[in-house]
Amino acid sequence: MLGSAAVSQGPGCLSLRCPDPSCSAIVLQGMINKLGKHEDKEKYARFALRAYVESRKKTKWCPAPDCTCAVEFVSDVNYDVSCNCTFRFCWNCTEEAHRPVNCDTVSKWILKNSAESENMNWILANSKPCPKCQRPIEKNQGCMHMTCTPPCKFEFCWLCLGSWIEHGERTGGFYACNRYESAKKEGVYDEAEARRERAKHSLERYMHYYERWASNQTSRQKAIADLQKAEKEQLAKLTEIYGIPETQLKFIIEAWSQIIECRRVLQWTYAYGYYLEDKVKSGFFEYLQGEAESGLERLHQCAEKDLLAFLPFSKHDTTEDHPSPAEFGEFRVKLAGLTSITRNYFENLVRALEDGLEDVQCAGEAATSSKATNSKKAGAKGKVAKKQPSRSSSDHSDDTWPCERCTFLNPSSADACTACDKQRY
Repeated sequence: MLGSAAVSQGPGCLSLRCPDPSCSAIVLQGMINKLGKHEDKEKYARFALRAYVESRKKTKWCPAPDCTCAVEFVSDVNYDVSCNCTFRFCWNCTEEAHRPVNCDTVSKWILKNSAESENMNWILANSKPCPKCQRPIEKNQGCMHMTCTPPCKFEFCWLCLGSWIEHGERTGGFYACNRYESAKKEGVYDEAEARRERAKHSLERYMHYYERWASNQTSRQKAIADLQKAEKEQLAKLTEIYGIPETQLKFIIEAWSQIIECRRVLQWTYAYGYYLEDKVKSGFFEYLQGEAESGLERLHQCAEKDLLAFLPFSKHDTTEDHPSPAEFGEFRVKLAGLTSITRNYFENLVRALEDGLEDVQCAGEAATSSKATNSKKAGAKGKVAKKQPSRSSSDHSDDTWPCERCTFLNPSSADACTACDKQRY
């Protein structure tokens, strides 16, 4: 990391020329330090640092608000980088870190969230234009009798958009329209209704993914605040109650850090799912996402609620009012275990999504190949197929076996899943 107080020596150091056009002398830092005023020295140092950072391909300014640090990129694979201010961002697009989603998807998602297209979709799905002035009108009651806002004040039927003067008991009353039903059977309203239904479906689908994306973003911000509270208050209280050094309570900080990271990953999986068009992959993706979410909720509840049982409810609480050290030890094992399981699962989830869910495609190709082989065997005459012994789901291959809970492929030597600890048999 490079801070704003970094020295301006080295490659990219700023050099100034004398303002006199007839003089070609270069003004270096030594001359500024010797002859310049204090504010000139500070200004030169800022310009020198800025020139040094912006002239190098491997350094960038941290995009976090009010952060004055620059970050040096040292990886060639993972574009997620972290600044001293704890802000994590993507080196490639400088947006907030967004694995497992690529930069193009992030760009489209952010643009969609800020675009007016969704407002237009809502208007199209939930309103109709006034037949007279064409202003969109929303129906907010059950009656089909609509009155446009002033100065238009045109009265019309919500269903057929005809003048209300032509309606009454003979057309179905206030809550129905026989003229509309007859015209619909003749196909008069098919195109307009189909367009409105498509817009409504598109809007509902977008809101499904956006609400969950935003919900995880809010949960992540809350988890960041809870992490800061644990660092500033809770560790000291636990040390006072149980006599355990804060260095041995870092498992709580690790749990909160993992929750924050998993919330970020889970947040962006909803953007991933929105743009995933393959129906076969979508089903498998939703399963993986659901398992990840349920595992994260278990960890989050343990860190947020189960921990409260070991903290004082008021200043007058005594050590006798709290669970025993043995019970705290059991909580420590539980929280550390959930942290490890959740970390492993989310790492595998990120890897699977970044690989484009290739396992689903390979499985589909294998199933197609198997069907073709069986078809050839069934078509052959005069040959007797010898029945093969059935293999259990555990015997996926000679080298690996899939976990029934999280589908992670484990080495054959493992008796329990390395991702979620579920026993093989």
